[in-house]
Amino acid sequence: MNRYLRQLKEGILDQNPTLVQLLGMCPTLATTTSLENAFGMGMAATAVLICSNVFISLLRKFIPRQVRIAAYIVIVSGFVTAVELLMRAYLYPLYQALGLFIPLIVVNCIILARAEAFASKNKVLPSAMDGLSMGLGFTFALCILGTVRELLGSGSLLGYRVLPESYPDMVVFLLPPGAFLTLGFVIAAVQKLRGMSEERRRRRSAAPADTAAGATAPVAADGAHSAGEADGAGRKED
Repeated sequence: MNRYLRQLKEGILDQNPTLVQLLGMCPTLATTTSLENAFGMGMAATAVLICSNVFISLLRKFIPRQVRIAAYIVIVSGFVTAVELLMRAYLYPLYQALGLFIPLIVVNCIILARAEAFASKNKVLPSAMDGLSMGLGFTFALCILGTVRELLGSGSLLGYRVLPESYPDMVVFLLPPGAFLTLGFVIAAVQKLRGMSEERRRRRSAAPADTAAGATAPVAADGAHSAGEADGAGRKED
């Protein structure tokens, strides 16, 4: 259980595919004009990630190494087609909003990277958890960008007005330049937080060593003092 929780934490926070590994930039920039679109894209990619990881893990011993990438793309494209048809049937407005970026999930580098780096080398359950954690991490990053861009760009969230009517909508955040600006600031904030966390971890690990060094110093001093007294006593006897 701890292993799976650690996988989940790494996928969402420590090794976030978008904010840390900087993968999947194309859909990250293009589909985050609103929180709804960002969440829909993230969930579609998560479903494909889980299914493709499980299937590739099941077939990992049967896929020839020479054609593994082509095999992965065929497997992924099958699940992407299924997701696309389901969205077209039951979530048509979202399907229209995401448009071409749904079939482009096939070549999403996050999915191919996890297939090659993890699913092709591990059993089914860890591969499924890896797909879930990376998919949730991708969704988390998209939702952050979608929230910021929709809130600043139109003053609303999920179609509901949040900021007062007097707020001047900054339409630039709904355009490509706004996507790059938002992504840059979010990545900078994440890197700052990671640096602070690592610094605290280093200080915490260094504290016991300093304590142990401080505790051994008096012992060494007492030993030297005792040795000096013994030496002085020996000289007196002589």
